[in-house]
Amino acid sequence: MKKHPEKLIHRRSFLKLGSLGAAMAGLAPFAGAQTAESAGSAADSGASAGPVFRALGRTGLKVSIVSFGAMQTRDVPVMHAVFDAGVNYLDTARSYMGGENERIVGEALKGRRDKVYLATKTRIGDKDAVMRSAETSLSAMNVDYVDVLQLHNLTSREAVMNEGAREGLKELRKQGKVRHLGVTTHSKQVDVINAVLEDPEKLFDVVLVAYNFKAPPELKDAIARAAKAGVGVIAMKTQAGGYQTDALGPISPHQAALKWVLQDPHVAAAIPSMTNLDQVKENVEVMGMRFARVDQQILDAYARATRSTHCQLCQVCEPSCPRGVAISDMNRALMYAEGYGDFDLARSAFCELPRNASSFACGDCVACVARCAHGLDIGAKMARARTLFA
Repeated sequence: MKKHPEKLIHRRSFLKLGSLGAAMAGLAPFAGAQTAESAGSAADSGASAGPVFRALGRTGLKVSIVSFGAMQTRDVPVMHAVFDAGVNYLDTARSYMGGENERIVGEALKGRRDKVYLATKTRIGDKDAVMRSAETSLSAMNVDYVDVLQLHNLTSREAVMNEGAREGLKELRKQGKVRHLGVTTHSKQVDVINAVLEDPEKLFDVVLVAYNFKAPPELKDAIARAAKAGVGVIAMKTQAGGYQTDALGPISPHQAALKWVLQDPHVAAAIPSMTNLDQVKENVEVMGMRFARVDQQILDAYARATRSTHCQLCQVCEPSCPRGVAISDMNRALMYAEGYGDFDLARSAFCELPRNASSFACGDCVACVARCAHGLDIGAKMARARTLFA
């Protein structure tokens, strides 16, 4: 959940509108399909029921279904508000804000460490590099252990089975500095999940996946297989970019997007970003709400409005690029800038790529020959990235 409109319309007020009218052009009125009272009851129950918890696979942890992606959060009081609302799982990473995010998390956890499950991430490296990274994280957050340590942004079976990284993780777990191990993935996610499930050692207890209402059926199936095998599934990128659009008028799509993810019983929790108190309130009150017909209509309208903008990170286009540009990673960096509204995060994601895999590699192409399965103009997107990150 990224930058939200400054004023969010209350859900009951929204339902009383009866129809989105011209603001949601092409969307049929829903007043007759669902009464304000019947749909509003979900919001009422969410406001009063308090936090809802699910088991995080075989870890034994019970996590709030709306948990906390701290990647963008700079304010300790906002983090305290999240914890006070009953959210008990926080996700950060060594790379976020150049390490500053972990320091802020450490400040927020003072006096609260025993009430919050803590997850962070490290990049693939040899045994010593993984251990140094984890120990740096522990020091930055001033904690003795993390509940989940994840290998960050994996895209292949080979990455899951990286021997050096696995040895480092196992040693950290043996020393008590890590309780559970996991992986994160944005692209080729089904391959990564399958590798986790087929691992003879069953080393990884948690997978963090990009999952939202635009997800393909094969990802939903892989998530179900993981959950049934005892692997805890955490969902990120739940807002499908979080782009601002006038197509919905005053309506925010964020709760609908979050509810879509949480209706899947195989997802233990979602980790939307929360950077201000309005976002904390909007996210947390989703716990206890049901996904209704009106939510699907909102998401359909949002999908139409962002069809030419949002990349689904499927990587289907990449083999068609003769220069080997990491198109999905470039589009993810653009999403951070244009959807999340966080240019520092976007530039950091861009700079992680070698120049020959970035959009600069296609600068002298006469025309882009890469083709998107979902209709994005890849050439225009890469040109935009070159301009933005020059």
